[in-house]
Amino acid sequence: MPVSIKKKLEDLRENLRYHAYQYYVLDDPELPDVEYDRLYRQLLDLEKKHPALISSSSPTQRVGSKPLSAFGQIQHQLPMLSLDNVFNEEELHAFDQRVHDRLMHDEEIEYTAEPKLDGLAISLRYEKGALIYAATRGDGSMGENVTQNIRTMKSVPLVLLGKDYPDVLEVRGEVFMPKVGFEALNRQARLNEEKEFANPRNAAAGSLRQLDPKVTAKRPLSIYCYSTGVVEGGKLAGNTHYEILQQLQTFGLPVCREIKRVKGVKACLSYYENILNNRDALPYDIDGIVYKVDAIAFQHRLGFVARAPRWAIAHKFPAQEEISHILDIDFQVGRTGAITPVARLDPVFVGGVTVSNATLHNMDEIRRKDVRVGDQVIVRRAGDVIPEVVRVVPGSRKQSSVQIQMLNHCPVCGSDIEQLEGEATARCTGGLYCSAQRAEAIKHFASRKAMDIDGLGNKLIEQLVDESLISTPADLFQLSFDSLVSLERMGDKSASNLLAALEKSKQPTLAKFLYALGIREVGETTAMNLANAFMSLSTIQETDIDQLLEVQDIGPIVAQHIVSFFQQPHNLDVIDQLQSAGIKIKENKQQKLISDVASELTGKTIVITGTLPAMSRGEAKEKLLAVGAKVTGSVSTKTDYLLAGDNAGSKLSKAEKLGVKIINLDNMLALLGV
Repeated sequence: MPVSIKKKLEDLRENLRYHAYQYYVLDDPELPDVEYDRLYRQLLDLEKKHPALISSSSPTQRVGSKPLSAFGQIQHQLPMLSLDNVFNEEELHAFDQRVHDRLMHDEEIEYTAEPKLDGLAISLRYEKGALIYAATRGDGSMGENVTQNIRTMKSVPLVLLGKDYPDVLEVRGEVFMPKVGFEALNRQARLNEEKEFANPRNAAAGSLRQLDPKVTAKRPLSIYCYSTGVVEGGKLAGNTHYEILQQLQTFGLPVCREIKRVKGVKACLSYYENILNNRDALPYDIDGIVYKVDAIAFQHRLGFVARAPRWAIAHKFPAQEEISHILDIDFQVGRTGAITPVARLDPVFVGGVTVSNATLHNMDEIRRKDVRVGDQVIVRRAGDVIPEVVRVVPGSRKQSSVQIQMLNHCPVCGSDIEQLEGEATARCTGGLYCSAQRAEAIKHFASRKAMDIDGLGNKLIEQLVDESLISTPADLFQLSFDSLVSLERMGDKSASNLLAALEKSKQPTLAKFLYALGIREVGETTAMNLANAFMSLSTIQETDIDQLLEVQDIGPIVAQHIVSFFQQPHNLDVIDQLQSAGIKIKENKQQKLISDVASELTGKTIVITGTLPAMSRGEAKEKLLAVGAKVTGSVSTKTDYLLAGDNAGSKLSKAEKLGVKIINLDNMLALLGV
């Protein structure tokens, strides 16, 4: 093959990448569209004549993959965190004060302020400058593999520009649909007599989740990058979030032009007001502003809480609001017995959906807002938040209206309703005797993140409860084939499949079993922390509040909920019934500490990086957790050991700089006495 052909192809590709950068990143095109199209066709013709020279990173290869039957999943090496929200100036001041207090910093904090795009969070992974895969946020730990669809987006570089990028670079951003593209998409849908999208966010999410990438390629999607994830084999220049974003632009990655540095809360609020006032003029939808502490060193010191960083906050815009009438007020009973008043409304379109129900939260809120049946009210829906009644429209009330009173007895089971001092929520005392709580408790128990009982959907659970076939989670494992096939719309095959799924679910991990029990405020993370800390269910049942407070992310309220749960005889009865029914919990087996050296790892903070020669990092983490070590994701002055494998990258450099003791896999196994 002549060298000149290869060089011509490379030159054309490089030229097209450069002009795509000018167009999508800098918004400053140097060529008219017709000239860009001419270069593109020239490249296409050359590649057709020389197919052996086609590169997967060529601008011509964005479309053409076969449709998928389903999306695969990708584990995020670093979790994609969500953000906590503030809704007013007072809450923003409180956030800023928390930042100052944690940093023990007296001067004004410098923030990076940026519009909060209303789209779909995405993670792009580049290795040696080439796009390897793209994944949605998913649940923060695991996302959908949407690489084929992302490759169709012209604003996403298939190959990074320049040469100074790290070997591995994960970039987080937001895929969105510009307003003009959204309007054009819906206009075409009307012409084709197809269903229109409710809003640009739904349109972007639906377009990115198309199984056929050729469909996605026709959708007007864009992306703005706002942070990084894993960075290995090199580092990014700059010591601030703002500087890193500017460097991402030089790599060819689009960054929102409205991003600015601001100093102090006053400047944050000024930026917020300016963007809010110009919100309608922006070419994309936003629902607020995000402030991030600019100094990376400060970010590391502030760290994270649960699933959100302490160094960032979303300042939400006033939610979209509409007026409706309250037709009635009902009281619903939740899974934990919470009694929630719900307003039944004249249907109204707000926040992109039709709303006919809105929460009134609790009786304190009803009294504060003085809401009554027949009132004309303001209804608000902010993003995915449950619609709520904000206030009564002045002058709209009928003279015959009467104040709402809390029920004395549960509307489902007739048990007494009680409200503990200091709590806003009233609760049914019926516990497992209340069918509403039974159904919801069993739904939670069987859910995917809990016992993961395939085929046991909400409607079937409600049917089983209504037919009095189950009253506790333990009853699920006493169901027979005959009792199941007697149910409406339950055939022989479905019954057999459900029984098989129940049998399969009988060996949950300790963390999943704890989460499945539905203990108040014990979510997945808390359940995992409990399992890692105490290793067995019996130990957790016998623990006290002081011991629980030593566990990561468990405070006094959660500790009290856990202790109270295991003090209740009926809860212990259900657990005994579950174990009698064949539930065998995969408890965290604590390895015996067989030497004084091995015991040195107990309570030590360890970071794992690089590729280990004989086991996965997950397996190494399990071994360390088993002897009571703490495994974290970032190196700091609190790190005791860095377990380094091949291609350790920036964490190794940082550990060396901080004087952290560095060990390899053999050293770790020796310390464990293995």
